[in-house]
Amino acid sequence: MKFLRTGFKLLLAVFSTISITAHAADSAKPAKPKAETYLTPAEGGRDYADQGEYTSNWGGAQLIALGEDKFRLVLFKGGLPGAGWDGSARTEVEGKREGSSIVMTNAKNGWVNTISGGKILTKTDTDRTYEMTKTQRTSPTLGAKPAAGAMVLFDGSNTDAWKDAHLDDRKILQSGTKTKRGFTNYSLHVEFLLPFKPLGRGQDRGNSGVYMQDRYEVQVLDSFGLKGENNECGGIYTKAKPSVNMCLPPLVWQTYDIDFEAAKFDGDGKKAKNAIITVKHNGVTIHDKVEISGSTGGGKPESADGGAIQLQGHGNPVFYRNIWIVEK
Repeated sequence: MKFLRTGFKLLLAVFSTISITAHAADSAKPAKPKAETYLTPAEGGRDYADQGEYTSNWGGAQLIALGEDKFRLVLFKGGLPGAGWDGSARTEVEGKREGSSIVMTNAKNGWVNTISGGKILTKTDTDRTYEMTKTQRTSPTLGAKPAAGAMVLFDGSNTDAWKDAHLDDRKILQSGTKTKRGFTNYSLHVEFLLPFKPLGRGQDRGNSGVYMQDRYEVQVLDSFGLKGENNECGGIYTKAKPSVNMCLPPLVWQTYDIDFEAAKFDGDGKKAKNAIITVKHNGVTIHDKVEISGSTGGGKPESADGGAIQLQGHGNPVFYRNIWIVEK
């Protein structure tokens, strides 16, 4: 018995030593930088000034700031997504700021991309050079006036149509609210603004969503430069990915123009037809009469009743304006 007690004490001492050593090692690790959130281009500094879209007569590029002076460059043949890109494989290169320029070398072909002053200068392995110039796209439906017969849900003057709504100092609507009344079949226009969060990743980079009937989410997220999955901007959350990723850089106003047809139910309450949605993101059709098989994450159960338009609050400062709806 004495032997067992002695052995137990020795074992306890060993585990205590391991725990203390592990704790000391964890304490020695550098603290993970805070994912700062910027709401204006001025706050974003030179990283934001360099980030954006670039074009030439042969293609397009998207430069994404990743924080700590790191960047990713995505190159598209033919032009930018929704504006000339031929759909061929994207080329991705990563690099960092070196002095006043951002330098990225493609390990596969040795081409060097230098970004500075609104230009991308690409030098090939045979010393040929190509140049791209920074551009800024604007959605063709930005600022669209309410269509005939439209109900204005938000124009900056008040929040009467919304539950628990909050305006910021700019008189724009913060995420985390839903309409007081429900809707069934309709066309909806929404404009949204994403924050600049360079150290954020995935769902931590400006997360929100526009819900149809409080059931079906069209994801809102800073997915600039990403592949365009069903949980990224423009995706029908977990159900259908956009046909093209039309997400513009953060801190640029973007638009959704949505046609929604509610699911149909028979007399016994059994679903007879799925909901159908068409979505234009920044004027480009990314879902064309897509069936939604059921409620998306966080959505209320399907039924024959209509439902609210929800602007999902997800802990990120995402903002909305110029929201109007035409019931059918």
